[in-house]
Amino acid sequence: MPIALLPDRAVVAVSGPDALAFLQGILTCNVETLPEGEARLGALLTPQGKIQFDFLVSRAGDGFRLDTAAERVTDLVKRLGLYRLRAKVTVAADPASGVAAAWDGAETAAETIRVRDGRLPALGERLYFSEGAFSADATEADYHAHRIGLGVPEGGRDFAFGDAFPHEALMDQLSGVDFKKGCYVGQEVVSRMQHRGTARTRILPIVYRDGPAPEPGTEVTAGARSLGVTGSAAGGRGLATIRLDRLGDALAAGEPVRAGGTVAAVGKPDFAAFAFPSDTAAAG
Repeated sequence: MPIALLPDRAVVAVSGPDALAFLQGILTCNVETLPEGEARLGALLTPQGKIQFDFLVSRAGDGFRLDTAAERVTDLVKRLGLYRLRAKVTVAADPASGVAAAWDGAETAAETIRVRDGRLPALGERLYFSEGAFSADATEADYHAHRIGLGVPEGGRDFAFGDAFPHEALMDQLSGVDFKKGCYVGQEVVSRMQHRGTARTRILPIVYRDGPAPEPGTEVTAGARSLGVTGSAAGGRGLATIRLDRLGDALAAGEPVRAGGTVAAVGKPDFAAFAFPSDTAAAG
């Protein structure tokens, strides 16, 4: 029943009477339907539909908390401020809030705020606390190994900000995009990809068969084909950004997949519902 502190994460607080309408109008996820006790995946996109920031959104009293990459907090606060205009909203980093993850039914101190991770039940809960609220029995690396094993990407580790569309980062599969809500920044591009089925690239699980995981950003190939690049990895498993059509051609030709010099198998996450070239490629 592990609990892992996540020093690579931090909280941005969004408060004020217009906080809900403000976030609803710019984020990919539906904030209006967000229940108490859930952290929902969301993103702020460029007008071209690419992910600028990803985060987990949850209610915090009359406002909201955005659980995001710690190194991106200053930029996120600044970017949200540009959209604020005349809205009665306050956006600020919350340096007093620590972030942790708990899975497999871990128990924590009563003063810790616990919200379920809305991406997948197996990811457990996100914990928000003040310094000294509890001690952890797992590491940040343990959490990322758990996340990677489930096939869940994370911005900055598995894709570069400003470079990936929500579909490529599996946000459409992890409840991070609402296709029925009103407009938000980049919505037209994302909606077009959804309705035309033009997402040819996906972040997929990859298993390294005969050697260690290569460094992130290593090219994944099959014969003369470039399939994509690797992302984060742990314990012989990883994630990789893969062109599905090229993977299908490689599988049809019987060409082995390699990442650097390591033979690898590429599969589809258990939670995913998109078409995959071949079930025989499933990572296991």
